[in-house]
Amino acid sequence: MKKQLILSLALMVTLFSFAQKKELKKLEKAIKNNNYSEAKAMVSQLEPMLGSMDDKMKSKFYFASAKAFYANGTGAPADLQKALDNFNKVDGKYVSEFAETKQVIKNEFLTKANAAYSSKNFVEAANLFSILYEIDSADQEYLYFAAISAISGQDYDLALNFYKELNKIGYDGVKTEYYATNKESGKEEVFAKNVRDLYVNKTKTHINPGERQTESKKAEITKNIALIYLNQGKKEEALAAIKDAREADPEDVNLIVTEANTQYQLGNVDAYAKLIKEAVDKDPNNVDLLYNLGVLSAETGKNEEARAYYEKTLAIDPNYVNALTNMASLVLSDEQAIIEEMNGLGSSAKDDKRYDELKGQRLEVYKRAVPYLEKVLSISDNNIEAAKTLVNIYIAIDEGAKAKELKEKYGI
Repeated sequence: MKKQLILSLALMVTLFSFAQKKELKKLEKAIKNNNYSEAKAMVSQLEPMLGSMDDKMKSKFYFASAKAFYANGTGAPADLQKALDNFNKVDGKYVSEFAETKQVIKNEFLTKANAAYSSKNFVEAANLFSILYEIDSADQEYLYFAAISAISGQDYDLALNFYKELNKIGYDGVKTEYYATNKESGKEEVFAKNVRDLYVNKTKTHINPGERQTESKKAEITKNIALIYLNQGKKEEALAAIKDAREADPEDVNLIVTEANTQYQLGNVDAYAKLIKEAVDKDPNNVDLLYNLGVLSAETGKNEEARAYYEKTLAIDPNYVNALTNMASLVLSDEQAIIEEMNGLGSSAKDDKRYDELKGQRLEVYKRAVPYLEKVLSISDNNIEAAKTLVNIYIAIDEGAKAKELKEKYGI
């Protein structure tokens, strides 16, 4: 009886295995015939049998299942994700074939991710770039693109997850750029190294080759983490994220600025000023930092200090439009005290004389503002507010022809 029972059980196992193989063949036939709907249905039928399959048959099933969901590249993103998950479970003789298919899948996802981003379907793009990172975690830039896409789509929770993962893996985005100057245009262009070398050494269309490291994205990542936390009302988490980043890289000026801006958003003006000054000490020729200190000084009523910072900014970059605009505004602010004194004068001969003196001082204020506003318009031709102010000044200082010209140009 025992021998008969053992034989019966063996027969059952053999029959069960035969049934699995039969169903697998049907699945493979459906895939071969590009009948992917039927193939996916067959996958659902075979999944309950996984527990009784041996390793070889499991691998065969996962490979066929992956191809069913991949559907020769036509699968929806969710199906492509299932395809990837199943491809990652194959082994043995399917590994080399999987490597080839994996590259095709990567190309499919990249095409779809770029198309989604270009169409401003940012959250879809974020998810696709995230899957690309899962496909090839060695290429960390995919995760960065996922974060950027999520931010653009205003899905801040999703973006935060990506940015935190970027921090966790230590991503900085630094890479080597290979460049050369185009002889014809005189402009510097960036290429892959082999292409750059070809243009320089073979075709001779480019000169002055070089290479450099791109700027680290750590500060940008930290800044966005902090901004998301602030958006969520998590002030302490925002500051903690920045402080952790600064501990890891205390000399990074961008991180100091990020902390400064966070303090400013929290209303901590003194902390902001202290941090910006620290950043200027480390990078004294940074026009943005100098300009920000000028703005802060002006907002706190320290006009002379603001003027000094704007002048330093313009000494480094004479075309810094915001500094030019703010300098004009500072100069014109001197008018207020003159107007107040003029309005307080009486009708005596002495007062009349003082009125004429103040009127001359007022005109001098206008004249001192003119070069800044003219420079603004020469750089930023569509600055209507600067044009309107300049028209009024021209009229006040008897430059009617110039006022007329600006009025006609800007339709004021």
